[in-house]
Parts: sequence; structure tokens; C-alpha cells
Amino acid sequence: MGSHRHTGRSTAARHARGVTATALSAAAATAAATLGAAPAQAQPGPPPTRASVDRLLTEAERATEAYNEADERTGTLRAELRRTQDRVARGQERVNTLRGALGALAGAQYRSGGVDPALELLFSADPEQYLEKAATLDRISLRRAGELTRLTRAQRLLTQERAEAAATLAELARSRAATARHKRAVEAKLARARALLDALPPSERAAHDRRSSRSQRPDLTGVAVSGRAATAVAAAQRALGKPYVWGANGPTGFDCSGLMQWAYAQAGVGLPRTSQAQRYAGQRVPLSQARPGDLVAYRADASHIGMYVGNGQVIHAPYPGAAVRYDPVGMMPVSSVTRV
Repeated sequence: MGSHRHTGRSTAARHARGVTATALSAAAATAAATLGAAPAQAQPGPPPTRASVDRLLTEAERATEAYNEADERTGTLRAELRRTQDRVARGQERVNTLRGALGALAGAQYRSGGVDPALELLFSADPEQYLEKAATLDRISLRRAGELTRLTRAQRLLTQERAEAAATLAELARSRAATARHKRAVEAKLARARALLDALPPSERAAHDRRSSRSQRPDLTGVAVSGRAATAVAAAQRALGKPYVWGANGPTGFDCSGLMQWAYAQAGVGLPRTSQAQRYAGQRVPLSQARPGDLVAYRADASHIGMYVGNGQVIHAPYPGAAVRYDPVGMMPVSSVTRV
């Protein structure tokens, strides 16, 4: 396998799910009830728990990966639009050049002719000179026909490229809208999670804080690692303690897939942006055969990802409010292990 991997352009725009105003209103009402902000006559909701906070953080992480996907797509389309617009500009320049050349040929033919060839030969004082001029005109006519064919083809190609640019521009607008919707979804879920976290009983809040600050280095004595995997592992270890920042891929903050992408970039390997795409960025191996540097995707939808470092441990960016840290590889259901 090569050491560089890049994501290609998808054949069709991915469809993003937005958060509607109705859904947001319902979410706000649910949060208000949970926090005891409901009207006096309403029945109080169940007290917040760490499980409810974790559920919202998981939903926010899924929305973050959807945001990353839409944002990556927007960047791809923006670059593609620039390339298409450059081709359109070059095509227009070629059409203008061909039109100028064709006009010059037409002018030359007009200045040299205009009289019926038979009459011109009849009244010519020098028939031999006339025949030479006629041969020249034939060559000009053939060249003119060739230039006209090239102009027609260039105009047809220019029309096609303009249509492609317009389609890419429309798709870019849709992708930007999807990115904005996912951004709002992430922010709404994180705001609800913070509100629930603030409302936790002191003991629950303390337990959550202890879990969030956990970053003790595991015993990796005897763990063999070399090559680009070693470089990626070392980079991920340098990120220990850096904050989780949704949508970020370093170097001062990371989300889960952003950490994997950044760490492997330090080893000269290009990974896709999202955890869902990263799980396909190499060879699948069983968890029992995991080696340091392997990517461990979690949950059935691969909405979280970490890097195996040996001795049953991964390094990952867990969730907002928690720094990059080590955790047991079995901290949540493993969906796949990928060797880059």
C-alpha cells in the first residue's frame, strides 16, 4: 500500500440532514423541562444524569462528523469550481483567438476576390498570375474551413464547461447550507449537554469531571512500533492534554477524526477527514491483532475513532470538555480496526 491516501470527489453530492426549527423548538422545550424551567403547572421532568449528558455528547459527536463531511465536501467543490472557472477562462481566450484568425482570413479573401472566377480569368491581363492567386484563395478557403471547425468545437466545449461550472456552483451552495445546518445541530446539542451537566447533582458532576480529566499514560513497556505508525503514535502522544474542539484538526485542538488526520499527516500520510471515511483508509484487521498506529472505530456508524497504542489502550479526543487522553480500547463497542 502507498503511504499517501487522499479522498476523491464523490460522484454525487452527499445529502445532509438539517435540524428544523420545529425540532429545535422541541429540543429547547425538553431541555427547559429537564432543567426545571417549565411553567409551574407542568409536571417536572426526570432529573439529569450522567447518562443523559453522555447521550447528548454522543449525538453532538455524530453531528460533528456530519459537519466535517459537509465542510470537506464544500472545500472540494470550491477547489473544483476554481479549476472549472480557469478552464472556462482559457476556453474563452481560445474562442476569441480563433474568431480573430477567422476574421483575418475572411478579410484577406474579401480583399483578393469578389469577382466571379470565370469573369476574372477572362479579363485578366496575366492568366498565369490569376491562376496562382486562385490557388492561394483555395488554400485560404481550406484553412478558413479548418479554423471554422476548430472554432465550433471550442465554442461547444466552452458551453459545456460553463454548464459544469454552474452545476458545481449550485452544488457548492447546497453543501454550504448543509454545513451550516450541521453546525447549528452541534451547537444546540452541546448547549443542552452543558446545561444538563451544570444541573447534575454534585456527586455525579464530580464523577464526570474525574472521567473527563483522566489522561494517565499506560504502561507501554515492550510495545514494538516502527515506521510511519511510530511517527503517528508519537504525534498523537504529543497532543495529550490538548482540548477537544469540534471541527478541529490541530494543532491546538482536535475532534476525534481530526486527531487521527493530524497525527498521520506528521508521518506524511493523508487520511480522509471523517471517522466514517478513515475506517476504510487501510486494511481491516481483527481487534485481537491490533498494533500501535491502527485506527479503532467505535459504534456501528463509526462516529468515533481513536488510535491503538498497545497494551489494550487507545489515544483519542473523547468529547467536548475532555482533553486528548488514553482510554481502554474497549471503552465502547468497537466496529472496526484499520491498519493504515
